[in-house]
Amino acid sequence: MSSEMMDTKTRILKATWQLMEQRHGLGVKMSDIAKEAGISRQAVYLHYASRTELMIATVHYVDEVKGLNDRLKQLETATTGKALLERSVEVWGNYIPEIYGLAKALLIARETDEAAAAAWNDCMFCLKETCKKIIEALDKEGSLASEWSIDEAVDMLWTLLSIQNWEQLKIEDNWSTNQYIILMTTVIKRTFVEK
Repeated sequence: MSSEMMDTKTRILKATWQLMEQRHGLGVKMSDIAKEAGISRQAVYLHYASRTELMIATVHYVDEVKGLNDRLKQLETATTGKALLERSVEVWGNYIPEIYGLAKALLIARETDEAAAAAWNDCMFCLKETCKKIIEALDKEGSLASEWSIDEAVDMLWTLLSIQNWEQLKIEDNWSTNQYIILMTTVIKRTFVEK
């Protein structure tokens, strides 16, 4: 891929990210993105065949810029389910503040915008898969609390770690990031780890 094409793609992704955050995901059209990126609307479609494709690419771009893959590599060193749980909450708790603007925009827009909903679902899939790995690790080593089935535990853990819950605690209740990580880890361990 030529560097000019890469630069254009990057400009489109940056423009999309910026507009999604500025407008809280509402009313961001391909023509707005083109104008913000300094290119024609047709040029946007040349790089991204649909708005859905562009929204998903934007989420992946933000994850790349914020170094999500490197952060997730930290989870690979966990040797127990409990350690995986603790590291996952720490990584996620530190990551949410960095992606909150885009996440909030997608949350708001997903009710009426199929492309935003698809992008939201794409990024939440990664979180749910991490929750599944945690619960399966706890189950495999016999430390998953007996009242939970694997599926129910995955669903509950995913809900506890939702951006909506983080938003309530961090934004509405003024918790610090450190406070969120420590107390959420405590709650999750008490909920899912056999005593």
